Amino acid sequence: MPILGSAQRLDQYPVDVCRDEPAAVRSLLGRIDGRRVAMVTDDSVAALHARRLAGLLGGQGVDVAMTSFAAGEASKSVPTAVGLLDWLAGTELARRDVVLAVGGGVVIDTVGWVASAYMRGVPYCNVPTTLLAQVDASLGGKVAVDHPSAKNLIGSFHQPMGVVSNVGYLATLDRRQMRAGLAEAIKKGVIASPALFALIEREYRAILAAEPEVTARLVHGASLIKCQLIAKDPYEEDLRRPLNFGHTIGHAVETVTDYGPVLHGEAVAFGMACAARIAERRGLLAPAAGRRVTGLLERVGLPTVLGDLPAPLDPAAVVSALGQIRKIRDGHLRFVLPVTLGETLITDDVTDDEIRAALTAVRPGNGNANGHGNTNGHGHVNANGDADA
Repeated sequence: MPILGSAQRLDQYPVDVCRDEPAAVRSLLGRIDGRRVAMVTDDSVAALHARRLAGLLGGQGVDVAMTSFAAGEASKSVPTAVGLLDWLAGTELARRDVVLAVGGGVVIDTVGWVASAYMRGVPYCNVPTTLLAQVDASLGGKVAVDHPSAKNLIGSFHQPMGVVSNVGYLATLDRRQMRAGLAEAIKKGVIASPALFALIEREYRAILAAEPEVTARLVHGASLIKCQLIAKDPYEEDLRRPLNFGHTIGHAVETVTDYGPVLHGEAVAFGMACAARIAERRGLLAPAAGRRVTGLLERVGLPTVLGDLPAPLDPAAVVSALGQIRKIRDGHLRFVLPVTLGETLITDDVTDDEIRAALTAVRPGNGNANGHGNTNGHGHVNANGDADA
């Protein structure tokens, strides 16, 4: 008779939404609980926040070692991860000490995967410093790095021990990064919360201006929605997930543009607009609801048609990249299609012709109404409001 092996694990972690750094430090001290810390960030965030944060923790008696790597999606790679593993091996970090990921989605995804591999898994805590990371990347245990053939191809599931989101850090972001982060919050409104969607419709100007009161409400609401959704299937045993809305085409856009010129949130926004067009043409989504979704994306300043994207995009290359994703997913390419605000349908029968039509659609009335254009601003800004390269 076969022997039955079994393993069960329930991971729970707190998500603290704070309005300033002193509150964030208090939360972190509770999570760290006297253990050593290995802080990892990128070069931009190191200058803006992480060095100061390391000093504040050190002033409270925490033993902190710190390193950083080059900012940008290109650093979300196996070579970066291997370099971090080598660095950790040279520290005094023990199995129950804490890795602290301070930064945006690239830092959090990369450091989370490194933490999952080092000593077969060490605790890590996320301190997201971008809106996208606060409403999305820092939550859940999906951690990965990119590969030239596909985004997030190399990774694992490793839940954080905690998340501390200080919305005060958002004041150092430029508008492009705020728009990109807002795309992931809009996504959650479309798939699960008409109330969150309506909040963004009313307050998107204040959110883009990083006003603490409204951004704290946004981050708290979006975090709650994501935590509720991933709790149903934290290890993605069922790949039919509403959270992938906009990501099927979005990930392909990032892949064919070499992970950089198009920010993740911009690619997801374009992917959401494409999925909405497919849903409309199938008669699943009422035109008025479709206009409400794409209209909000455009008012925020996010791309909904090819001409809005900040880099040239060949629709044929996107279709080809989706073909590669089909191979990875055993021949299935799942699309999350909106039916109405708060409701989606997931299907694997979207054709290449439907995808091409959605990719090449033009905005009614022609022209690019949002003025997004080919902006090259990116990353955090310094105290003078100048974008860091």
